[in-house]
Amino acid sequence: MHTEKVDYSDGDTVLEAYVAWDDSMSGPRPAVMIAHDWTGRRDFATSKADEMAKLGYVGFALDMYGKGVYGSDGDVEGNSTLMNPLAGDRAALRARMNAALDTVRGLDVTDNSRVGAMGYCFGGMCVLELARAGGDVGGVISIHGIFSPGDVPNETVTARILCLHGQDDPMVPPEQVLDFENEMTAAGADWQMHAYGGTMHAFTNPSANDPAFGAVYNPVADRRSTQAIENFWAEVFE
Repeated sequence: MHTEKVDYSDGDTVLEAYVAWDDSMSGPRPAVMIAHDWTGRRDFATSKADEMAKLGYVGFALDMYGKGVYGSDGDVEGNSTLMNPLAGDRAALRARMNAALDTVRGLDVTDNSRVGAMGYCFGGMCVLELARAGGDVGGVISIHGIFSPGDVPNETVTARILCLHGQDDPMVPPEQVLDFENEMTAAGADWQMHAYGGTMHAFTNPSANDPAFGAVYNPVADRRSTQAIENFWAEVFE
């Protein structure tokens, strides 16, 4: 497997992506962008890029915060300080996602006609916002992501959408799920919602073990969601 870091920019902000692909394969192949959680583009996001590379795709772990800018596990205040400026400014968030999309499309190894995006927690918000912005991607997957919209009007939603959600996620209450489903239905989007019972936030992250905060790893939901991710990309990129 080939891996490398790629610098790119959004305005004056320098960003750093982690890119992985199977170099035993030849020619361009589909690319999957991975949007990180609120701690930044750390090992969890890069491991997901590696997983996409093993499936035969370009795995592109994008950067929402800036080169060398990271939060840390358990630092609610610090992570919130990094996330909130973008969560509260969806136009800026959309611009940053589009900067990543332009970069992955510029890679020689990418098939520009087959690009998707998936994101975890805050990253789920990011990929859903890319879809709301009319991003030219085949599909997006939100994994224990945040569904609430911002105050920027939606463009025509063309991406297929898959949401993998823990039913007991305290950060995404049932009314937010219903509002999102109604929003996507009104938009005429091709959407799916997979809700896992008895499952909290961050259910795919083995280091998540904070029931009081509402973030707990669930190996069964992790396994089921992994299969759903593979099936979705196989359909989108067929």
